[in-house]
Amino acid sequence: MASVMGLMERREAVARVRVEELRSEAERVLAELAGAEAVLERRVSAVAELAEALTELGAESVTGVPVAEQVTEDVPGPVPVARSVVPRRAEGVELSVLAPDYRRIVELVENEPAAAGGEGVSAKEITSRFGLELVPAKIEGVRSRAKRLAERGWLEVSPAGRFTPRESAAPPAGR
Repeated sequence: MASVMGLMERREAVARVRVEELRSEAERVLAELAGAEAVLERRVSAVAELAEALTELGAESVTGVPVAEQVTEDVPGPVPVARSVVPRRAEGVELSVLAPDYRRIVELVENEPAAAGGEGVSAKEITSRFGLELVPAKIEGVRSRAKRLAERGWLEVSPAGRFTPRESAAPPAGR
């Protein structure tokens, strides 16, 4: 029996090493993704700012077509895409710019009576309301998205980690 127990312990040790390797790889990929999202967000903002500035100046491109017309023809409005960057909440930015998963989270929190009452909704409760399996991976995925929404001004998060709608309908100043 001792040899079987030793074999099982060795197999457990190998599995632990593999889990740690995968965890390290996941952390590296998540850090790389965060960096890439930040670069993308800066570039999207830069293009929008440049187009706005050129439009105000009435500038025309080399082709002679006004920039405002080029922007509306060449750059379609924001299209929600899974795994997309969450834009900061600002005046005139509507919920429709969010990817479907993010939009569902905001809508659920805004329509949840407990959230409106100040108590807030936990990531586990959001996961449950979406009909997802209540396993750590699903709950943490929802928590990550909800936190990103809170960082960008779409939701508020309490110190206890519960999510509530923004206090006012007006977007936060300076965000």
